[in-house]
Amino acid sequence: MAKHGQAYGTGGESGGENKLVERIARHFGKRAAGFVSLGMGDDAALVRPAPGNDIILTCDWFLEGTHFLRDRHPAEAVGWKCLARAVSDVAAMGGVPRCFLLSLALPEPLTGSWLDAFLRGLRRAARRFRCELAGGDTTSRREVLINITVAGEVRRGRASRRSGARPGDILYVSGRLGEAELGLKLLREGNAERPGQPALLRLADAARPGQLARLARRDMHVKKHLYPEPRLALGRWLREKRLPTAMMDLSDGLSSDLPRMCDASGVGALIDAARLPLPRVHEQEQKRGLDALQLALHGGDDYELLFAVSQRNASRVPASLAGLRITPIGKIVKARQVHLLDRAGRTSVLHAAGWDPFSRA
Repeated sequence: MAKHGQAYGTGGESGGENKLVERIARHFGKRAAGFVSLGMGDDAALVRPAPGNDIILTCDWFLEGTHFLRDRHPAEAVGWKCLARAVSDVAAMGGVPRCFLLSLALPEPLTGSWLDAFLRGLRRAARRFRCELAGGDTTSRREVLINITVAGEVRRGRASRRSGARPGDILYVSGRLGEAELGLKLLREGNAERPGQPALLRLADAARPGQLARLARRDMHVKKHLYPEPRLALGRWLREKRLPTAMMDLSDGLSSDLPRMCDASGVGALIDAARLPLPRVHEQEQKRGLDALQLALHGGDDYELLFAVSQRNASRVPASLAGLRITPIGKIVKARQVHLLDRAGRTSVLHAAGWDPFSRA
């Protein structure tokens, strides 16, 4: 077993773990450059932030049975998503990801082709987000447990936070809400034909990762669930323009995440249901009980940005940035509660009904 916290060094490892670490190193190499001055191969990594920058640190669990199912999710998608989720926290602060640590526990039978596919997805994500593997830890377990720690940079004192929203600020979200949740439901339930899309996989076929990967390339909702894109460029642009009074990413769903921003800022919010950017739910999916508004309010895993902007700066927020939609969905209010204004003009309390791992334990 590797020494706890070591950066994929060799001291104290068993022969089996040596082979696993070597497999990881073949995918990523041991080169260190820029932010990482000493990477894999020693007891710990060394990082060197640029002068005048703060370091952003965040970590994220990705657990078999809780966040993914081995017989439903391609290993390559698991590799991509475990890093994308953590990098999204850096995007929410307007920062730039620089490196990550991978702590990985998995059963011995998965140390061959499954691990290679996982590492391919992780390597693709690392290259896409320009985030270097600096080390980590490995061990054996019956189920797959993944923990990712990401280090990033942001100009000193300039990180966007959750705690600055003020009454009268306009609330915005990027992209469409509820798409990832719809993608998950389509994977679980899908056996119908969608307009303009091939028939979705039946559950009996869903255990074939190659088929799931091909489906993800054809259906944008499934793709968003399997291969989320953290909004790094938007987060940096907003921070550079000094527009957000508060900002966070949407990982657990709007109804669960927005109250966290409000609590941190000591305010409340009013959301206009008519303005929410909803997922495209087709008629046959509606008949199966899929509701676009409920998906947008409570669906998790979108990794879009939620941010507040003062009224005087609202005119500086574009309708889109590099093709990414930006939508005003409501406003910050003084009363410390979140309300929803429906299409009939009625207002009701918006209760948190997004992802909560403890309520599902």
